[in-house]
Amino acid sequence: MRIARLAGSALPLIFLAIFFFYPLGAILRLSFADGPGGLAGTLADGYYLRVLGFTLGQAALSTTLTLAVGLPGAYVFARYDFAGKGLLRALAGVPFVMPTVVVAVAFGALLGPRGLVSQALQVTLGPGFTPPRFTGGLGIVLLAHTFYNYTVVLRLVGGFWAGLDPRLAQAAAVLGAPRWRTALEVTLPLLLPAVGAAALLVFIFTFTSFGVIVILGGPRLATLEVEIYRQTAQLLRLDVAATLALVQAACTLLLSLAYTWLAARAAVPLELQPRAAAARRPRGWGAHLLVGANILVIALLLGAPLVALALRSVLAAPGEGQAFTLAAYAALGENRTGSAFFVAPATAIANSLRIAATTTALALLVGVPAAYMLAGSGRWAPGGRPSSSTLHPASLLDALFMLPLGTSAATLGLGYLVALSTPGLAGLRTSPWLIPLLHTLVALPFVIRALLPALRARSPRQREAAAMLGASPARAWLWVELPQITPALVTGAVFAFTVSLGEFGATLLLARPDAPTLPVMIFRFLGQPGALNYGQALALSTILMLVTAAGFLALERIRPPGGEF
Repeated sequence: MRIARLAGSALPLIFLAIFFFYPLGAILRLSFADGPGGLAGTLADGYYLRVLGFTLGQAALSTTLTLAVGLPGAYVFARYDFAGKGLLRALAGVPFVMPTVVVAVAFGALLGPRGLVSQALQVTLGPGFTPPRFTGGLGIVLLAHTFYNYTVVLRLVGGFWAGLDPRLAQAAAVLGAPRWRTALEVTLPLLLPAVGAAALLVFIFTFTSFGVIVILGGPRLATLEVEIYRQTAQLLRLDVAATLALVQAACTLLLSLAYTWLAARAAVPLELQPRAAAARRPRGWGAHLLVGANILVIALLLGAPLVALALRSVLAAPGEGQAFTLAAYAALGENRTGSAFFVAPATAIANSLRIAATTTALALLVGVPAAYMLAGSGRWAPGGRPSSSTLHPASLLDALFMLPLGTSAATLGLGYLVALSTPGLAGLRTSPWLIPLLHTLVALPFVIRALLPALRARSPRQREAAAMLGASPARAWLWVELPQITPALVTGAVFAFTVSLGEFGATLLLARPDAPTLPVMIFRFLGQPGALNYGQALALSTILMLVTAAGFLALERIRPPGGEF
């Protein structure tokens, strides 16, 4: 049994060493090569410095806008109890698991040149009216980033806010402090670690954004992630791409370390109360107005693009005859041009499902022993909180396994391309295991985060009782512990499946032309002219949206307590 435990503990570390650190090491070696594409030459080029500046700037603006929209929602969900609150909270989380390509297509279906808003304006004002252009600029990118990351603020900050003891504010009021001073000097200092952690997480996600930028931003907007893809896939400058990937990895590593520190600060016990204890029914017109405004924000910001995507996939453009049509869905299996390189969308769907199933199995195989290692390597108090603020092995291991979450998918894809270009490994680039292994790296942090609260909440007395009754350790785990952690296992599996199903950046670099995934197929349709190709992109995006939304809503019903993601 001891040998099995040691093997289980070694497996996650070996997996990270081979499939994460080795590709990153290949990028590191290439970026320090001599020449204009090396680190010194690239950083001396003003263009790449401007790309870095724009990447940081748009991430800062996206984070600021997300906080401005999300903090009022966090307060409403933390302090008020109203009809449909649980359903709205679950629906608000759906955009977070949406593939970035679906988010981009959804906003195009709402605000693009062929979107519902443009069609409505043309019908209302006449065919001669030219609707304003909403896409192809920074504004639509910021809006899409806010849509994507709203639930990060809602859950991380709102969950912490709901647990704060309301008697602290009441005591300040008794001492004569006005509401603004109580909020500024009592509530805000307690919330700052949670707000900072949420802000850093949003900044990391927007700093490494790819699908939203490349589809909605237009050719003039280039972030580091987009430039890495362009230098790799279009210009074949792997040295420049490696240097940019190194700069991006260094930035995300620093941000991830800051996030881990702030998240640990937010996890320190502060006499937190049950969340339901702080919630109350809204009273007065001001409270009702605040609750109603936030419900409207969720409906318009989060619901409108997804509804527009589904509607636009069955709506014909003005002047195309019947209003409703399923032509885009019916054409998914047609090879209209007779191309010998045609790949049916059904094949892409089958590829995505196969890769997602393989990724789920691999993520559980690696993630379960990793979560057990984390749960047993530090001192943890009941409830899954650290028993002291000192740094211990669990914190270091936790940061290690979270590194793939802070590394961009394009960087990982580039690392695989560079690492597998060496003699003896080139054949692995066509292996059917390559993309599932890469997706496993992206899904692994979600599996670990889903399992940790359940493992840290285990009671050792139940296993001790089973041992006293004669059960072997394996039998005790199978019949006592496994049923307790099954909801967490299912949650991690659903997360791994949906994350793999929608992964776009790395897959675009590594997928073979004859074996695309669903997001890659959507991107191909968007790059081809014609209304029918655009309609097929909408149809496939709608299918992918429904699958990921159904998976997320299902795991919301079985999600175990503890943790927001």
